[in-house]
Amino acid sequence: MKPVLLWFRRNLRLADNAALLAAARTRQPVIPVYIVDEQDIGTASRWWLHHSLASLDRDLRQLGAPLILRRGSPVDVLRDLAEETDAEELYYATRQEPASRCQQDELAASLDDKLQIYGFGDSLLHNPDDIRTQGGTPFKVFTPFWKTASHLGEPPMPSAGPETINFYTKGTASLSLHELELLPESAEREASLRANWVPGESQGLQRIDEFAEQVADYKQQRDRPDIDATSRLSPYLHFGEVSVRQVWHAIRQVELQRRSAEGSAAFLRQLYWREFSTYLLRNFPSLPEQPLRAEFEHFPWRDSDSRLEAWQRGETGYPIVDAGMRQLAETGWMHNRVRMIAASFLVKDLLIPWQTGADWFLDTLVDADLANNSASWQWVAGCGTDAAPYFRVFNPTLQGDKFDPHGRYIRQWIPELRDGSQKPYPQPIVDHGEARQRALEAYKEIRGGP
Repeated sequence: MKPVLLWFRRNLRLADNAALLAAARTRQPVIPVYIVDEQDIGTASRWWLHHSLASLDRDLRQLGAPLILRRGSPVDVLRDLAEETDAEELYYATRQEPASRCQQDELAASLDDKLQIYGFGDSLLHNPDDIRTQGGTPFKVFTPFWKTASHLGEPPMPSAGPETINFYTKGTASLSLHELELLPESAEREASLRANWVPGESQGLQRIDEFAEQVADYKQQRDRPDIDATSRLSPYLHFGEVSVRQVWHAIRQVELQRRSAEGSAAFLRQLYWREFSTYLLRNFPSLPEQPLRAEFEHFPWRDSDSRLEAWQRGETGYPIVDAGMRQLAETGWMHNRVRMIAASFLVKDLLIPWQTGADWFLDTLVDADLANNSASWQWVAGCGTDAAPYFRVFNPTLQGDKFDPHGRYIRQWIPELRDGSQKPYPQPIVDHGEARQRALEAYKEIRGGP
């Protein structure tokens, strides 16, 4: 029997993996491969990818074969693999980023005469093409999107992973994991990420179970960065170490048992926010670069290297902003409420372009998802669909008082503010009141208002 190629992408798991299950059902020898390409960017997310691939490789070896690692253009690599092994079929998971969709189009155009190609879309709760307005156009506001998607019914139940796979065992050339050079050059950065995270499918599944036990408090506590009330599932979802269907049904089961109806419902709505971000990127592929509200193309931004660097280092003089940026630097993650506050400070207090902040997050977040990151930054900047009004400018001091009322989060990440510290804390780099007024004037300028 001729082998089949199984191309892993953002589905680095065995359970509830439609492409893997379809390949296994052929009973033909399966060649599992991951291809590092230009989309695998970001210091923190590349670190996660390294360890996620190591975990997947271990799981595959337990079933009988290693993960083949290659680097380069997926079309070229897959063509070479097909020629090397005489494979005639390819199974893969579809993705929604513009570059990924181009890859998929190239596969169909370049390899359909050599391979039977099968793509499987199991990274979302619903097919985004099934969610349209009555006029057949894409939604631009979350609530009607959510209502329409919810009416499509529950997503399919997740499937178990295969107990056995018939692997191709004749030997296929592979790079070593270290040859992919995914780990950061800084040993300190590597150590801090390793101290805070354990990538891999088994850890992701464990995290689902742990969060399901505490989801009752989610609605009341999710905005408190000093309390461990959020799921921290975002990197596991981003790399597909767990499926969104696994998460949805685990939390839905808790809701049906009436143990935490409000908390579960609030979290399931957040999964649809994730869905909405991907939906926007699919329908508006310029989302990472261009504001969706055209007037913001003329916004009078004020680039400042010194102020940007202060924001990146967590030395703005505003404790809630600095705590978040230091948490990000050390752990590769930041509480979602604090992400909004830090982002608002950059684009509205400092008038630095939202794309600059989005690029920094893509490099430093372990869950650096292009769709979520782009949609969220446009939302905060006021230039996207369903965006927060631009004139809504977070007061970082009041936000800190409201969401970190005892100062525990701030003191955790800013040692200068702990009792007995001898190190001075920076003075504010801008006056918030004056900065807010500058932002409002800039907004009036692009709107043509008085």
